[in-house]
Amino acid sequence: QVQLVESGGGLVQPGGSLRLSCAASGNIFSVYAMGWYRQAPGKQRELVATITSGGTTNYADSVKGRFTISSGNAKNTVYLQMNSLKPEDTAVYYCHADRLRESGYEATYQYDTWGQGTQVTVSS
Repeated sequence: QVQLVESGGGLVQPGGSLRLSCAASGNIFSVYAMGWYRQAPGKQRELVATITSGGTTNYADSVKGRFTISSGNAKNTVYLQMNSLKPEDTAVYYCHADRLRESGYEATYQYDTWGQGTQVTVSS
């Protein structure tokens, strides 16, 4: 089964930038979309940004114009460039894959695959 691993979180001052990366552990045959979600303490997990295999992107209103989602040359990587960070962006950020199929197991869909999360803290 393919697993997702996030990296790039950390502590940053307001107005700063961070780049999150998500890498899949195996070879992806296909994936409908990948994305980033976040969960702040005491709040529900919320969508941040998604990108389909065709390159269509979608952003939460709260991050439009500040965050950019992109995918790597291979299907198994996705990035989130976060600029002009605000304290309210503080959360655990999770990578997600929708309808993923692993090479060699093309008949099997992993409908919701989540990473373990990476902490982003925006504070002075």
